[in-house]
Amino acid sequence: MHYTVSDKSIKQVKQIVQDCKGIKKLYLATDPDREGEAIAWHIVEVLKEKKAIKKDVEVKRIVFHEITKKAVTEAIDNPREISMDLVNAQQARRALDYLVGFNLSPVLWRKLPGSRSAGRVQSVALRLISDREAEIERFVEQEYWSVKCNLDANKKEFLASLISIKGKKLGKFDLPDKESVKPVVEDLESSTFKVSSIENKQQKRNPYPPFITSTLQQDASNRLGFGAKKTMMVAQKLYEGINLEGDTVGLITYMRTDGVYMSQTSVDDIRNHVSEQYGQKYLPEKARVYKSKSKNAQEAHEAIRPTNVSLTPSKVSKFLDADQLKLYELIWRRAVACQMSSAVLDQRHVTIENNKKSLELKAVGTVILFDGFYKVYKTKLANSEDSKEDKESLLPEMEGGILPRLHQDIVKLAW
Repeated sequence: MHYTVSDKSIKQVKQIVQDCKGIKKLYLATDPDREGEAIAWHIVEVLKEKKAIKKDVEVKRIVFHEITKKAVTEAIDNPREISMDLVNAQQARRALDYLVGFNLSPVLWRKLPGSRSAGRVQSVALRLISDREAEIERFVEQEYWSVKCNLDANKKEFLASLISIKGKKLGKFDLPDKESVKPVVEDLESSTFKVSSIENKQQKRNPYPPFITSTLQQDASNRLGFGAKKTMMVAQKLYEGINLEGDTVGLITYMRTDGVYMSQTSVDDIRNHVSEQYGQKYLPEKARVYKSKSKNAQEAHEAIRPTNVSLTPSKVSKFLDADQLKLYELIWRRAVACQMSSAVLDQRHVTIENNKKSLELKAVGTVILFDGFYKVYKTKLANSEDSKEDKESLLPEMEGGILPRLHQDIVKLAW
């Protein structure tokens, strides 16, 4: 692959060449990812080509994941050589863009006027979307009905779902239309009910790992309504630095990462914060260690976390705009929660049968026995991540025996 300086970069390259004349040492502090590594390599190659640096100039690469005084000085004290493995990885990705794009883009322009280009990512994504759309078009709609009932226990209503008729487990399509539901409803309305069994299961919910780029984008979309582009723009500003009473401080670590690793120093700081602010019971005996499931994850890159856990959202709120504060709080809470104790849930399964023993219903509810990491990550944010536990209702206390008669006006039908 042969490179030339692009027109939009000529001015910057001239300035770099001018600044490098007569230097004895050169530090390259571009972004700590493949793209950043490649840019550092390109800069050196251009400087050599233009004879802006002599052979005896010491060229060093420094990397930091947060823009704080400590991180930058540590990086300068521990420089390294340019990693050609990372440079080659970036070039391979770029080569794939060209190899795929140069063949596909002209087809795209002919078939879809106004389209810009195709590449290694867009092309595969388009295929996935196309396959999914074809699957949707092949889908044949089929009507089905389910029956849910409001019952009373200790003067508290709860919802129970019909699970079997005359001893036969109810399948998804066993009630295919309204007519098939009518005799079931009539049976329900003429029945009394009793609790046949209660089963309690204690479960633990572990905290989620700290954010990587994709999970940050997903959670920001679900909880804050931010698009991916907006999330990254706001995160970029938090990373580059916010003026805190005259001192510019980067509030989060580098936001383009697929590693869930956090430095030992940051883990220790978070654990100390949890112990001081929430008590020892919210702190697990050992620090939680997270590993990426992806084989290609760049584990050297830290997860997205606050650079200083003591800078709580309330402390920095006056220095941030509304969007910055929302995203910072999301990142801060996720990072703190990842080092907290598990939440303990009591999940209750109640089986109910009618007096004719022709119908069986089931109700499931969850009680939080110990909130654990929920104290930071769930209760303070509007929309929790989708899970069965989040969607299940609380059940009233009940014992085996007769339940009050079903109210006829609250039989619920749904399809």
